Amino acid sequence: MASSQSRKRVDAVDSRAASVLVRAKDGSAFARCDDCKKNVPVALIDMHSCSLEAKIKMNLDAQVVEQAAEAKKPERKKPKSKEPMAKKAKVGKGKKVKDPNMPKRPPTAFFVFLDDFRKSFKEANPDSKDVKRVGKEAGEKWRSMTDEEKKPYLDKVAELKEEYEKAMESYEAGQDEEDQTVSDKETSDKEAAAKEVAIEVEEELTDED
Repeated sequence: MASSQSRKRVDAVDSRAASVLVRAKDGSAFARCDDCKKNVPVALIDMHSCSLEAKIKMNLDAQVVEQAAEAKKPERKKPKSKEPMAKKAKVGKGKKVKDPNMPKRPPTAFFVFLDDFRKSFKEANPDSKDVKRVGKEAGEKWRSMTDEEKKPYLDKVAELKEEYEKAMESYEAGQDEEDQTVSDKETSDKEAAAKEVAIEVEEELTDED
């Protein structure tokens, strides 16, 4: 019988909660019980297992009020990101610091041509500051050029590439020497430390004799 009454009581609370929101005066959904030191849902204070005095105190402290429940708006699902997981994993990782002494890669033939085209465009249009227009006209001009007309720029790139490869060889050789210097210094420091220990041991043995 007691179980049936308890069930009806819970059903009544659920039915009530469907039409109203029971909140403390400050808008909180919970009240603090001094007996068990737990946060109790305001709607369930009457069903709390602590003493009657504790429940009365919670009701008085919370100053329970009822608010009309608003119809819940359907939650909009966030569109799934098309960004690959591997790319997401890289976000937040610090970029590797580039060595300012590392030789720069040579430009492509088009960018060598663009440098010349920009100068001639500026001479013909001294008042124009439209960067997009320069790029667009340079692209159209480059596409209309024959292989023979492009040859000077291709040759220039081949020359720059050769210089770049030589510079990289020197750079990498310098890096190897620097690494070797660091390694030699570490070895030297270890040997010096070992020598100091050996001297101390020898002095101790001499003192004992």
